[in-house]
Amino acid sequence: MSLEPAPPDAWVHLRRHTAARIALGRTGGSLPTREQLTFAVDHALARDAVNAPFDPDALAAELGRLHAAPLVLSSAARDGPTFLQRPDLGSKLSDHSAVRLSVLDDVRFPPDLVVIVSNGLSALAAQKQAPPLLEVLLPRLRAAGFALAPLCIVRHARMALMDEVGALLHARLALMLIGERPGLGTPDSLGAYLVYEPRSGRTNADRNCVSNIRPAGLPPATAAGKIFALLTAMRTLKLSGVALKESTKSPTALTGTRGPDSDGPEDCDEQSLNHHE
Repeated sequence: MSLEPAPPDAWVHLRRHTAARIALGRTGGSLPTREQLTFAVDHALARDAVNAPFDPDALAAELGRLHAAPLVLSSAARDGPTFLQRPDLGSKLSDHSAVRLSVLDDVRFPPDLVVIVSNGLSALAAQKQAPPLLEVLLPRLRAAGFALAPLCIVRHARMALMDEVGALLHARLALMLIGERPGLGTPDSLGAYLVYEPRSGRTNADRNCVSNIRPAGLPPATAAGKIFALLTAMRTLKLSGVALKESTKSPTALTGTRGPDSDGPEDCDEQSLNHHE
């Protein structure tokens, strides 16, 4: 007895436009075997991205050609399991790293910006996407007159750690590039989080984010342009977060507002911001 092949899903032509899991088809009441196996592979890649070892020294050597003598630091989370189980420890520097930054502080010449890179929840994202993004962004920042603090590469950091680093260096702005929580089919997605006047007590409402930075999402070079526009507006307007408005006419035109219903310039929902808390 021969079985007729299942008819193709009516939406199958849309798959060439998106990496979303649509038009999967069915065999009886179940997914086709091919889609089951694809799901298993994507799930395994996401788990591997979270558990993969992070080599900050190798990343520092690679980024050293873009920004001299990057600092390799660590959070208070001593290892990967602790980092995953204790988000609070990933949100602050280890004692040794805090002392290293305190020694560098010079209140007479505060930097405009400190850039922080961390594996977060995907070492793969930090290692793959941060170098090409910074290769475009750092020259633009220097050309625009930004005074840059030493580049900080932090092992096992959460997003809120940017506030402590920025405060210790008296930086006017902080930018954190951090591996986002992997989704199915997106194990290498980098997130960029920005804040004006980083300090203890900052909340998600004070930050802006550019998410899904990867070749199959928002390409690193394109993300660099968005981040540059945000940092320039923050420095000029002296604000960040929901108070910073993106023009509907131009994605690089940003204005400041104190209205309680202000939307941030990037479409980052609360879940995205909470990935690294």
